[in-house]
Amino acid sequence: MGASLAVAGRTVLIAGATSTAGLAVASSLADAGARVVAVGSNLARLQSVLAVAPEAALYECDLTDFAAVTALAGAIGPIDGLIHLVGGWRGGGGLAGQTDEDWEFLHSHVVTTLRNTTRAFNADLLAASAGRLAIVSSVSVDRPTAGGANYAAAKSAAETWVRAVGAGFAKAGDTAAAAIFVVRSLDGLETDLATRVTGLWEEAAASVNNSRVLLKADTET
Repeated sequence: MGASLAVAGRTVLIAGATSTAGLAVASSLADAGARVVAVGSNLARLQSVLAVAPEAALYECDLTDFAAVTALAGAIGPIDGLIHLVGGWRGGGGLAGQTDEDWEFLHSHVVTTLRNTTRAFNADLLAASAGRLAIVSSVSVDRPTAGGANYAAAKSAAETWVRAVGAGFAKAGDTAAAAIFVVRSLDGLETDLATRVTGLWEEAAASVNNSRVLLKADTET
């Protein structure tokens, strides 16, 4: 078992668990003794999670469908953490290249899945002794470009939504917290992200809630 013990025995749902980052987070949480619930859109691909978290529970779900997510919440039972890693990038071509198709993809994957999962599992996170929500955002929110306008707008909306969830957590008490991890690119930072996600349960909710943490590679300035 890893060094982080505060998450041991807690149930943590990873949405978008089959990405490189999702696998790293699943591995870290499992090593720390958490019960990993891996959710994705393809059950066959979800099998890869078992290589790093052999006891993980796997659930296929269309996270863009709120009814399906509500049913998922009922099937899983109470959770202590929601790590939302669903996303993707579309862009380029300047402002003229910001197509409706790309916007629909980004809004659906980045924003709608976040809205659905946080609404469906909000009561669980509030009821947990240490509920935690985390997403990964982008530095493009602070420095948007014309070629990445769709992407930056979607990520900005996701951050705003998480801060709103965090405000609700704070109003309800001092047990639940929401965190935003910000990157230029996740490539090479998956292990750092996984360690920080697992460590969210080591800190008091008040110090975590609505935090915005920049993750940087050693070569970044």
